[in-house]
Amino acid sequence: MASVVVLCTALFLTGCTPDSLPPPADTTMPASAGSSATSAVTAAPLESAQSSAKLPVYWLGHSGNGVFLYREFLAVEGNGDPIQAALLAMTTDKPLDSDYFTPWKKPSKLGVSISAKNVITVDISADAFSTNVDEGIAQRALAQLVYTATAAAANAGLIVANQPVQVSLLVDGHTDYLAFDKVKLDKPLVRDSGFVAPVWIIDPQEGSTVKSPVLVTGQGISGTGELAWQLIKRGSDGRESPYQSGTVAVSTGPAQLGDFSFSLQPPAGSYELRVFRAVPTDPAAQDGIDSKTITVS
Repeated sequence: MASVVVLCTALFLTGCTPDSLPPPADTTMPASAGSSATSAVTAAPLESAQSSAKLPVYWLGHSGNGVFLYREFLAVEGNGDPIQAALLAMTTDKPLDSDYFTPWKKPSKLGVSISAKNVITVDISADAFSTNVDEGIAQRALAQLVYTATAAAANAGLIVANQPVQVSLLVDGHTDYLAFDKVKLDKPLVRDSGFVAPVWIIDPQEGSTVKSPVLVTGQGISGTGELAWQLIKRGSDGRESPYQSGTVAVSTGPAQLGDFSFSLQPPAGSYELRVFRAVPTDPAAQDGIDSKTITVS
């Protein structure tokens, strides 16, 4: 046989109504989108297998003149299929970070299978697609699905190592669907690294309550191999004041997507954590910024 199906599930969702459409700002690419609308990332490795009960879910988020992919780990319910559970969260849940969004709607049907050749087949109902997005957002929404499906598979150890991974997207069991009325699904999809955010904070997640010392981890890319960070203290009166700042090295060096980590020891309180790429010609600029609101207990 050409392939062996090692995982196959289907889910029918009844009695559901489409989620509200995203706000207008999240349905089109910025009018001034130019070269900064695509990331400098040229390769985005798959997630490694984890024992955590949380699943990786990708969202879209604005950064400068572009819209990029950002990942959160969510505690989601499912029927034992991590890929399906992650995709269902992507289409029905809200991001932890209010800066992120999704153009997908809740599907009435969702099925997933994966073959021994690392081909993930997703069969989703047509009601999951919004029709009021432009082609740029449509392309990124498909990338969002591909990244979520492949991340969940890799996170669960379902991917065969050192083999390319493809996603075959069917709509109501058929190929060649015009997704979002903009992109024809006439071939398997793969990860497009150009849509990956140039900087994102993985941990702590938005709204987390943590204890000091706070370990900050994430991924990013920088021409210098360094990223800048700031910790902003939020007072009870709502006022913000800079508390601490610094730089952190990207593990892979200049111009390559890599990991970063650093530790902070702030006193108890409410803070906004920011990580970004510094702009030498404009010290006040914060390129590719990602931020998280956290509470230190």
